Amino acid sequence: MTLWIALIATAVGCYLLKYAGLAAPRSVLDNPWVQRFAVAVPLALLAALIAVEALGDGQSLAWDGARMAGLGAAVCALVLRAPFLVVIVVAAVTTAGMRALGWG
Repeated sequence: MTLWIALIATAVGCYLLKYAGLAAPRSVLDNPWVQRFAVAVPLALLAALIAVEALGDGQSLAWDGARMAGLGAAVCALVLRAPFLVVIVVAAVTTAGMRALGWG
């Protein structure tokens, strides 16, 4: 039952946050600080998700050479301006290759 309460509370909170963005006056949205914040938050969330997936192992941190190699390959593909699907495939193939070689 606690899970359902948390799920409903999170859904309501997300809806209210979305509504607050739609109901905000234009003068607030035109503020340069708000615009910088709106650009930075998704990048920070994405970086946090990548860090958790790359370094997380259940409830602890773990260094996994195969995952780090995949992350490095993805970064290289991004620097070379590869399409997103190519970045994902490069990271997956690199990680799988490292695991097949016994390095992860």
